[in-house]
Amino acid sequence: MNVLLDNLPLFREGFLGTLSLTAASAALALVLGLLIAGFRVSPVPPLRAFGTAWVTLLRNTPLTLLFLVAFFVLPQIFVPGISPYVLATLALGFYTSSFICEAVRSGINTVPLGQAEAARSIGMTFFQILRLIILPQATRTVIPPLSSIFIALTKNSAIAGAFSVKELFNVSKDLSDRGLAIGWIFLWVAIAYLIITFAISGLFRLLERRLGVVR
Repeated sequence: MNVLLDNLPLFREGFLGTLSLTAASAALALVLGLLIAGFRVSPVPPLRAFGTAWVTLLRNTPLTLLFLVAFFVLPQIFVPGISPYVLATLALGFYTSSFICEAVRSGINTVPLGQAEAARSIGMTFFQILRLIILPQATRTVIPPLSSIFIALTKNSAIAGAFSVKELFNVSKDLSDRGLAIGWIFLWVAIAYLIITFAISGLFRLLERRLGVVR
């Protein structure tokens, strides 16, 4: 207990850092995932090809490699001096977007094709059909897999700690370097991750009940 109480400000900083990094990465991944899912089901061949390439590349690339690219390649190509927090958010957001894209695409495929055809017959555009007819229905089947994806994102955020981003794993490394009991450090860090993942799970269960998801 002394490990926690004596280093409470540091644990709090790491906990809030993990929360912030997870939330920012989740927001980026959700926006990109929805966009790429739209590309994947688009009637425009170049967009479909781009969406397929995006998902294939990111889903089959180790996340650690994406972090290495973000931290050592991007600053050389674009603006140098980008903060580690932003680079970690980009790596996590891009990686997770590929999984969200496939979850959303699976949900889109559950909507009867006749509804899209009927909407097209009355003059609605592809993006109007997607936004007004397909996505609202697909949301109900997408929520359960999204819960697992965001929980995995929370755990993946630990990689950012190895790249000087202040979060729970980084805090555990700092405390371990000070010679504190590693077992107690990992116990409190694990409890902190459990709090976050249980909160995400509870939020999505609430959304499932609210939207009347049948499982």
